[in-house]
Amino acid sequence: MPAVPPPDSVDTVLDLLSTHDYIADRALATCVFLALRLGRPLFLEGEAGVGKTEIAKVLARALGRPLERLQCYEGLDLASAAYDWNHARQMVEIRLAEAAGEADRSRLGRDLYSEAFLIRRPLLRAVEGIDGRAPVLLVDELDRADEPFEAFLLEVLSDFTITIPELGVRGGGTPPIVVVTSNRTREIHDALKRRCLYHWVDYPDAARERAILHARAPGVGKRLGAQVVAFVQGLRERDLFKLPGVAETLDWANALMQLDVVELDPAVIDDTLGVLLKYQDDIMRLRGSEAAQILTQVKAELAHGAPS
Repeated sequence: MPAVPPPDSVDTVLDLLSTHDYIADRALATCVFLALRLGRPLFLEGEAGVGKTEIAKVLARALGRPLERLQCYEGLDLASAAYDWNHARQMVEIRLAEAAGEADRSRLGRDLYSEAFLIRRPLLRAVEGIDGRAPVLLVDELDRADEPFEAFLLEVLSDFTITIPELGVRGGGTPPIVVVTSNRTREIHDALKRRCLYHWVDYPDAARERAILHARAPGVGKRLGAQVVAFVQGLRERDLFKLPGVAETLDWANALMQLDVVELDPAVIDDTLGVLLKYQDDIMRLRGSEAAQILTQVKAELAHGAPS
């Protein structure tokens, strides 16, 4: 897909995202527009399942850019994030040199640490470009990585280059579009946040969640869709260990479609709570009378046309 010019207004961003079934509010669209216009990384925080990761995927599709994803985890290091050397091939090369009686060790050392043995990881691929194009770089769930990794990432985001001691500086051309996400399981250092434009991605209100459901699961009937969204909105008012995100709303609606459900009832809710909630304590608390109570309230509000 050919690259698409960056949007020239916030309204264009809203249209671009909605064309690819991402229903954003104006505050998020404004932040995306400014990040693209100013060439700054976009730092998105929020609960799991509210659509932070999806922003990077949609931007890549909408702008015709490759997507380069770095999934963070505890213990993530330079070799996994930026580059590494193909040690197995290097050992084979050493054995072949020994068998051939190669005596020039300095030349062998230079050969071993050359392009032929370099393994590019997501960060290096992003700063170098992919097939001549600057990609969208998604640094996903940065809060799961260790703090020392943040210091290295800060250096990368400062000038979009990576220094490989054996080969020199890589990158420095057209920078990638960078989206960094965090579920806020720990605080990210201010130094990294200052390099970025920040936005908290919250749960959507009922109207926007219905629009999201219509865009992403168009086969769900209007009546069922309204009940699903209103029920999920009601759950988010409860003191649960993990509130359901938009991802769970979509999963639940699709699951109900597979069961040929056209209207919510207490029995089908009890049977499918495991799609919506991910902790047994939450499921046990909701199953039965409390879920039925929420459903009764939802149906009464929808019958009277009250906002849910």
